[in-house]
Amino acid sequence: MCSACLPELTPGEAIEAAVAAGYAGIEWRVSAEAGSPGPAHFLTNNRCTLRPEEGDIRRARELCDRAGLAVIGLSGYVPAGDVQGVEQLMRLAAEAGTPRIRLWAPSMTDGGFHQALGRGVEFFDKVAALAGRFGVQALLEMHQRTICPSTALAKQVVGHLPPHLVGVVYDPGNAVVEGSEDPRMALQILGEHLAHVHIKNAAFERPEGGGPWRHRWTPMDDGVLDVPAILRLLHDAGYCGWVSVEDFSTDRPPREALAFNAAYLRGHVSFQAAEGGQR
Repeated sequence: MCSACLPELTPGEAIEAAVAAGYAGIEWRVSAEAGSPGPAHFLTNNRCTLRPEEGDIRRARELCDRAGLAVIGLSGYVPAGDVQGVEQLMRLAAEAGTPRIRLWAPSMTDGGFHQALGRGVEFFDKVAALAGRFGVQALLEMHQRTICPSTALAKQVVGHLPPHLVGVVYDPGNAVVEGSEDPRMALQILGEHLAHVHIKNAAFERPEGGGPWRHRWTPMDDGVLDVPAILRLLHDAGYCGWVSVEDFSTDRPPREALAFNAAYLRGHVSFQAAEGGQR
């Protein structure tokens, strides 16, 4: 599971809740903004966050080790182009004992798509060199409001690089918002670059006053995506990596949502640990 979807919980509380729900590992949110008292929020006040400091990372690893949880990866918020930031995150990944970090592609700027594409390719070429040096795989997450909202565009940026150095996070929930593709085709496009999966669901709502419909995050079993069908496609494609729950819905309290998601996914697929184990 992703700690980012538990903004109300501290890292210690998240570990306890994950164990109680039967999860196998945690993908940690890493940010200098580690949350504070007051209303919790996924992005602006997320207490389930590790600071990018060796002490925080080491303590989280020790807690996970004692609880029998793997550290799946580190999800930093390193801006595209910040090679020094990537190097720091890879050092922290080594401290955490995890083999992967998550990164994003550039966003569109006034220079347009092709300029941003060139910057993205150049950035991930440098990232690949760092990955070889540190033995940490970098993962490009397909994400809305970047130039890589789809698997096809992600493959344009990293497809020329060795997949053991740079892979792609397949996130069909993000693709509901932007970059939607047929899941079977998406997995075929990624091929060996499919390195990690985020799973969540979403739906669109008509604003009360009219106008363009807006997306909202929904429970795993109630949205645009047929989540069990996607997991079957992953199984059929021979995928043996992690499936990490990144549920940003607010229909259930966090601990209840964790338990529901684990039971729901475990009831539909043969992964060893429904949300994030390996087969």
